Amino acid sequence: MMANRFTDTLFQLIRSLEKSEKRNFKLYIKRSSSKEDLKIIQLFDALDKLNEYDEKALLKKLPSIEKPQLANLKTHLYKQLLASLRLLKSNENIDMQMNDQLDYARILYNKGLYLQSLKILDKVKEQAHFYNQDSFLIHVISLEKKIETLHITRSMQDRADRLTAESLEVHERRRVIVQLSNLALQLYSWYIKNGHARNEEDEKGVKEFFHISLPPNAYHVKGFYERLYLFQSYCWYAFIRQDFLMYYRYTQKWVDLFIAHPQMMNIETGHYIKGIHNLLNAHFDLRNYETFAETLKHFEEFGETTLATHYDNFRVQTFIYIYQAKINQHFMLGTFSEGLKLVPELEAKLEEYALFLDRHRILVFNYKIAMLYFGSGDYETCIDYLQKIINDNVDLRNDLQCYARLLHLMAHYELGNFEIIEYLIKSVFRFMAKMQNLTVIEEEMFKFLRNSFKMTTRQLKPELEKFLQKIKKFEKSRFETRAFAYLDVISWLESKVNQKTMGEIIQAKYKASKRSKQKAA
Repeated sequence: MMANRFTDTLFQLIRSLEKSEKRNFKLYIKRSSSKEDLKIIQLFDALDKLNEYDEKALLKKLPSIEKPQLANLKTHLYKQLLASLRLLKSNENIDMQMNDQLDYARILYNKGLYLQSLKILDKVKEQAHFYNQDSFLIHVISLEKKIETLHITRSMQDRADRLTAESLEVHERRRVIVQLSNLALQLYSWYIKNGHARNEEDEKGVKEFFHISLPPNAYHVKGFYERLYLFQSYCWYAFIRQDFLMYYRYTQKWVDLFIAHPQMMNIETGHYIKGIHNLLNAHFDLRNYETFAETLKHFEEFGETTLATHYDNFRVQTFIYIYQAKINQHFMLGTFSEGLKLVPELEAKLEEYALFLDRHRILVFNYKIAMLYFGSGDYETCIDYLQKIINDNVDLRNDLQCYARLLHLMAHYELGNFEIIEYLIKSVFRFMAKMQNLTVIEEEMFKFLRNSFKMTTRQLKPELEKFLQKIKKFEKSRFETRAFAYLDVISWLESKVNQKTMGEIIQAKYKASKRSKQKAA
């Protein structure tokens, strides 16, 4: 979708700057107007005007700078940009504020003003406790211990015992946090590489790893970060195994943790955003239509807040997850053609945020857009988007690589491109077998598509009905229904059997679910 135009790190940083940040840098640098500083302003202006990084074009714009000088000037400019940003942003972030206070305490200590240093450390400690910042507590306690060891301050009786107890408590808490955060990260990494568990062997491996890595009595932890990483670990553990009910329970606990500790939303905004994203995915997987809509509405409102829009990181993260949820909602309701209205705006945003997006996000969006076109009956455009996945040699989401090829095959089948179908069946079968991604569903699908060439239109319908009944038996079987998480094969077959669009079939299911809930109420 986008060329790799942002390979230079300095160029990336300049591209990410807002107008106010650029203005602040100019003011900052002009305070010391040495010859070298004037050159880096020229370099800054020239880079700021480039649409993509091109060193030859850059040197042409800067006749006063020789090529051997450029590397040093770029390094100097990069450091000065970071220094100006640090000054500008120091009051916006609790971590930076606490770092500044720690620096002041060290300065006072070095000047021999021990009691003043301890007074600042007490304030930092109070903040660290309030915001659950154990890493700062470690630094504070370490400096307090140094002061108490080297100097007789008489600042507090029994201070040595208290500092020892605090130190042990913080280090034990950090040990558990590190263990749980490692577990959450490794499970998430497994999912990004492989997707859902493919078979019992996959699930067994994940189960063993999970139970070995989980700290003893993990479920009794009390601290914010311990619980955050515990809930994340259970969340990924459940999601990999397609235990969507457990996945929902732990994503809800994840979000509720922030509601119980609202001060942490400012500190861990990214984790809060990711939690809502996972909660939306859980509602999608369980087809909780109403709660999905409510959560999405809440998320869109959050996306307008200063907290979500102030930093590029959170603005982009929120955009990605809101658009994924909006597309998923169209999948749930069968409103594929309506969903296509999102695509131009989505692609414009993907272009705008190209600097901040990783290949995994682009891969997922290309697949989701392809699905919208498939559901709308525009199989040729569907194929165009799938080709972007198939032609990209990215070692991510083996599952999506497989299902992109399967959907590609289905789109060609719908177009009646039978001259290439036989080749595609062999090619996709080999690829999925190599990736150990074949379930009974896919094997039955390949068998049906291969045999369908020999059938007349009259023969085809009863065979479609047989195939539909055969795979419906696997609807509740976790490993066999892995395919249904990526392709709604059942709705596709029902549309063929009933001679309706996929959208009409899914909309009818939604209405039936709504009626069923109304009767139950």
